[in-house]
Amino acid sequence: MNEESAWGLLTETTLRLVADDGSDVVNAEEYEGRWAVRMAQQTRDFTTVWFDVGERTVGFEAYVLPNPPGGHQEVYRQLLSRNQRMWRTHFAIDRDGDVFLVGRVPLSDFTPTTIDEVLGAVYEAVELSFRSLIEAGFGKR
Repeated sequence: MNEESAWGLLTETTLRLVADDGSDVVNAEEYEGRWAVRMAQQTRDFTTVWFDVGERTVGFEAYVLPNPPGGHQEVYRQLLSRNQRMWRTHFAIDRDGDVFLVGRVPLSDFTPTTIDEVLGAVYEAVELSFRSLIEAGFGKR
């Protein structure tokens, strides 16, 4: 598979999910050279997964939460503990301390099933971790 066919597959698959009333995918579109897929969530309103198609891989990321004002040790402990059990994606922290879910898939493995697995992995990770990360880093609300 090449970049152009991966981009087409990503577009076709995610737009089909948008049209499916049983899907949590509510929007998919190209934005500034990346593909954005927005999913409705239970623990927070929405999560957007950004896909970058490259020469050999398709990378993806989803913003989870800003750098917490406190509780860093507990937040990082939770992130590392969850990373050990995750598949297709893992938590990462950018230079500003913001928390993301990130991952990469080889173009040779990129299929509609893989796209569905990536979106499912991000959805599940947010559902299982968001509230406890907010509580640890921002206090009870």
